[in-house]
Formats: sequence, structure tokens, C-alpha cells
Amino acid sequence: MTEPTPGRRPRAALAMSPDVASAVLDPESRAALDALCDLAPAVLEDFTTPAARAVLADTELLVTGWGCPPLDDDLLRAAPRLRAVVHTAGSVRGHVTDACWDRGVEVSSAAAANAVPVAEYTLAMILLTGKRVLESAREYRATRTRTDWLHTPRTVGNHRRTVGVLSASLIGRRVIDLLRPHDVDVLLHDPYVDEAEAARLGVRGVGLAELFRLGDTVSVHTPLLPETRGLVSRDLIGSMKPGAVLINTARGAVLDQDALTDAALAGRIRAVLDVTDPEVLPHDHPLWDCEHVLITPHLAGSQGNEWRRLADTAVCEVARWASGEGFLHPVRRERLAFLA
Repeated sequence: MTEPTPGRRPRAALAMSPDVASAVLDPESRAALDALCDLAPAVLEDFTTPAARAVLADTELLVTGWGCPPLDDDLLRAAPRLRAVVHTAGSVRGHVTDACWDRGVEVSSAAAANAVPVAEYTLAMILLTGKRVLESAREYRATRTRTDWLHTPRTVGNHRRTVGVLSASLIGRRVIDLLRPHDVDVLLHDPYVDEAEAARLGVRGVGLAELFRLGDTVSVHTPLLPETRGLVSRDLIGSMKPGAVLINTARGAVLDQDALTDAALAGRIRAVLDVTDPEVLPHDHPLWDCEHVLITPHLAGSQGNEWRRLADTAVCEVARWASGEGFLHPVRRERLAFLA
């Protein structure tokens, strides 16, 4: 495939929901892209319209985002000059198809940037649940009276707490990094990480069963793949310590949600769920009112001012590609099976 010509502005277009474009790409980010590319003014969310086909005919680079239609054979026929895709979010599974890889289209993703707030959320929840902040705040609000702090159970606190990390994904690795300053013991289960790499990460690699049996907190960061659906099984959940915490910021279907519900309702374990299956639980689902579970509306990923990090990453990748340097955050076809 022809390489970009340094010094020549590539023809580019935005492919995402217009609402996403307005949220993620603020005026300064759009101006930065305009300075690097001959950027089409319209945001493409439907590749089949005559207006979109006219834009695609000359497009060499697509800057994609949430709401981008699939980049399939039909799209590639309409965009014969397309050579690169820069995604302003994390996973490209929803829109980059085999047809792109077959043509040799280069792909970049802002997954590393999106991993930052997810890891920050995870760290916050590890520390807050270790200190039992949510339970204490709820009791304090109800009683308006301080309990005798000298009788705090020894299970409360974060000193030498054991944290299990499921998957050394981009987010899982970032969580490990953020845990370094804290006095906790970190275990990792990832079948693709050997003992030497675990040592370099500063963690102890363990089997899946051991991770759940030993962890005071277990944080799930594995992508949802056919082989990981229901990976966190009833047996694993049942093996967790009484009062242990299960945190899921990955995908709801990685967990056996019925098993989690049973364990949480029984008061055996606690959970922090930023994702569920389905994404919004039915209104009458018992987890909503379970005092041992905190459910948040899939907010761990980039939101608000964090979108600027995604935009900045995309702008930098476009600049590198246009200058012939190549992507700093490429997505390789052979690694796609291991990515979210």
C-alpha cells in the first residue's frame, strides 16, 4: 500500500455519531486536525448516502469514534484510497473488519488513553472498598453518631490487602502501575504472562482459582471474547473470601451475574459494577437495592474533560501518520484476539 507523502495534507473524514464528534473533538481539536489534513466538513455516520460516497471517494484517512458504521467491503469499495484509520476511543472491534486488514489499512486506537480513567476509577474503588467507606458513610448518615473506632474490625483497611488483577490488558497493567505506591500485595492471572514478565510487572502470577481464593479484592480487566464469556463462574465467586470485593469495569458478560447476585444478596461478598449484562439491568433486578453492591452507569471510561485525552491522542497519531513516522499506538491484526 502506498505510504503517505510527508508534507502533503492527506484527505480525511470523521466517521462517528455527530454527537460523539461534538463531545470528543472540541473546537481546538478539530482545528488541530484541520491543520494536519484536508478534513471533510461533514461527520459521516451513514456511509451509504450520496454525500458520504462523494467524500469517501477521495478519503485516505478516517478518524473514527463511537457510532462509526462497520468498515466492511462495501465501505472499502466506496473508499478506494483509504489507507489508515485513527480511532478516538478504545476497542476497534465494533467497526474494523477483516476487509480492512485484508487491504492493509493501518489502524490506530486511543485505547491507551482510555485506559487511564478506567484504571483511576479502579484504584479509587479498591481503596474505598478496602476502607469500607460506602458502608460507613451509609451507617453514619442513618445514625448521625460515630461508632467506637477502636473496635474497627481488622478486616477494614488497605494495609497489606491482597488485590487480584484478572488480565494484564492495557487497563490491567495501568491498575498495577497505580497500585505500586500503596502497601498492597498484587496477584495477577493472565495465561499469556509468564513468570519473568510477572516479575517485571512487580506482581505474582497465579492461577485463576488461586486469584479468586486469595484476593481480598479481585478486579476484572479481561476483554469479552467467546472464551471469556462467563469466565468468572459460580465456582470462582463461591471461592472468594467472606467480605471480599469483586470489581468489574470490563464487560458484564464476563461474570456469571446470577452467581454474583446470589453471593451479594447473601452478604458473602461485595461488588462494584461499572458494567452489567444487560448494560442497564431491569428495573426490578435485585442488585439495584443490594446494600453490598455499588452499580455505576459505565462511567469509568473517558467522560467530560477526559475526552480531551482521546482527542489529543488521535491528533498526535494523525500527525505521525501524515509525516510518515507511523503510529505510536498501532492495532495489529494478530493481536486483535487479545484486545477488548
